[in-house]
Amino acid sequence: MQIQKQQFIFLLFSLGLCFHIQAQENCTLQKALQTARSNNPFLKTEQLNVKIAESDIVTAKLRPNPSLNNQTLQLMQSSGFHENTQWHDKQNRQVWWQLTKPFQIAGQRKNKIELAGKNVLFAEKNYSETERNLFFDVANKWLEVWTVKRRLEIISTAKSNIDSLLFTNQNRYKNLVITQTDLYRTELLSKQYDIQLKTAFQEVNNHQSELKLLLGTQENVSADMSDDFLFAMPNTIDDLFVKAFQNRSDLQSVKSLIDVSDSNIKLQKSLSFPQPELGVIWNPQNAVQYFGVYANIDLPIFNRNQGEIKKSVLVKNQVENQLSALEVKVRTEIKIAYENYERQKQNIANFESLLKQSKTILDNVKYSYLKGGTTIVDFLEAQRSWLETQQQYYDTMQSYKQSYIQLLYTTGLINQLAL
Repeated sequence: MQIQKQQFIFLLFSLGLCFHIQAQENCTLQKALQTARSNNPFLKTEQLNVKIAESDIVTAKLRPNPSLNNQTLQLMQSSGFHENTQWHDKQNRQVWWQLTKPFQIAGQRKNKIELAGKNVLFAEKNYSETERNLFFDVANKWLEVWTVKRRLEIISTAKSNIDSLLFTNQNRYKNLVITQTDLYRTELLSKQYDIQLKTAFQEVNNHQSELKLLLGTQENVSADMSDDFLFAMPNTIDDLFVKAFQNRSDLQSVKSLIDVSDSNIKLQKSLSFPQPELGVIWNPQNAVQYFGVYANIDLPIFNRNQGEIKKSVLVKNQVENQLSALEVKVRTEIKIAYENYERQKQNIANFESLLKQSKTILDNVKYSYLKGGTTIVDFLEAQRSWLETQQQYYDTMQSYKQSYIQLLYTTGLINQLAL
C-alpha cells in the first residue's frame, strides 16, 4: 500500500512537471539570440551610446555664432553740450556697434564633421562587440537550461524504472520470493532518485529564470530540446581565421578606432591654424557717421597645438599596436576553440557505443533478476552504471555544444545567428 502511495505521488509530481514544462515557451538557440537582441534591457542601454555619438555630428556641423558688440558714451557735463541741444541728443553721444564672426579655416569644420562620423562608426562597432558578448552569455545559459532538462529527463526515467521494480518487488516480497533486504534496497534507491528529481527540477527553474532575464522577456522561456543548433561552419581552421577577421566585432572596433585616430590627427593639425575673427563697425560720433572693418587673429608664435598633435599621433600608434596584439590573440583563441571542438566531437562519437552497451546490460540484468538468475545487488549496480553513463554522455554532449558555442564566439559568427 505504501509503494502504491509513493507511485501515485510520483505520478502526480510527473504530471505537474510535464504541465509546468509545457507552459514554458520553448525557443531554439537562434530564437533566444534574436529575442535577446530585441529585448535585453542592458543592450537597450548600450544602444543609446550610438545615439549620443550621432549627436556629436550635429555639434560638429554647427558654425560659430556671430558676436554683436555695443559701446555707448554719453557726454555728462552740460557745459560741453552742443548749442541748442539737450543731453539726450545725438550730438552729445558716441555709439559703437560692432558685428563680428569667427571663421574656421584649414578645413577645421570639415575635419570635425569627419571625426564625429568616424566616432559614430566606432560606437556602432562597440555596440556589436557588446552584442557578441551578450549572445555568448545567452547561448551558454540556453545550453545550461538544455543540459539540466536532459538531466531531469534521465532522472525521471530512472525513477520510473526503479518505481516499477519497487512495485514488482513489493508483490514478490509478499509472496516470499525476495527478502526484506532486497525490498529495502529498492526503496532506498527510489528515495534517492526522488531527492535527485526534486533537485533537478529546481535547477531547471533557476536556469530558466536566469535565461528569462537575459532575454528580457516577461514570458516564461525554456530551451527547445529538439534543437541541435549545429549551423553551417567552415571546414578548415584557415577558413575560420578568414571568417574571424571579417566578422569579429572587437577587431572591427579597433580598426574603426584607427580611422578615428587618423581623423583626429587631421583635425588637430588644422587646429594649429588660428581662427580669424572678421566683422564690421558702425560708429556714430556726435552725429557724425563712421564705418569700419574689424579683424582679429592670434599670432601662432608659441601655441600651435603641438601637444594635441603629438598626442593624437601617439594614440594612433597605441591603437595600431593594440590591433597587432589582438590579431595574435584572435588566432590563438580560434586555434584552441577549434581543437577543443574537434576533440569533443570525437568524444561524442565514442560515447554512442557506450550508451547502447549500458542499456543492453541493464535490460539483461533486469530480466535475469526478475527471473531469479541474479541478485538485487547486480541489478542496482547495473542501474547505477546506466544512470552514470547517461549523465556522462550528456555532460560530454554539453562540453561538445559548449565548444561549438565557443567557436561561434571566437569567430564572430554568433552575431549572424541573431539576424
